Amino acid sequence: MPTKLGHENEERSMREIMRSKIHRCWVTSANLGYVGSILIDRDLMEQTDIVAFEKVQVLNINNGARWETYALPAERGSGTIAVQGAAARLCQERDCLIILAFEVTDEPVDPRMVLVDENNKFLEWIEGSMYAEPQPEPVALF
Repeated sequence: MPTKLGHENEERSMREIMRSKIHRCWVTSANLGYVGSILIDRDLMEQTDIVAFEKVQVLNINNGARWETYALPAERGSGTIAVQGAAARLCQERDCLIILAFEVTDEPVDPRMVLVDENNKFLEWIEGSMYAEPQPEPVALF
């Protein structure tokens, strides 16, 4: 249900907006024996503002699997991306993943998105519009 803001006719809806993204990280281990979660190098968690026990969505680029779990910090600088518990059946070591976190808000969000290398080390910040679909050039009508 939209909420009224300031002006008589202005309404805003709460939306779930992507806030964090670790793009193209690599699974370092898949462990069925754990009760669940994904271990993420503490440096990557801090860079993307993902906190311990926060719900994340994980997308496996290799096989298309998608699941939700919670994030736990792994050793700082280790490059660890370890899938734990039942989700370990959805991936294997060296699969390429995207890890996302979302925020429910009625305010604009400036997402914190990073691209990492094959060792899960920070390469660069990703800007939201960087990967927007290109718009066609306008066609002259005269």
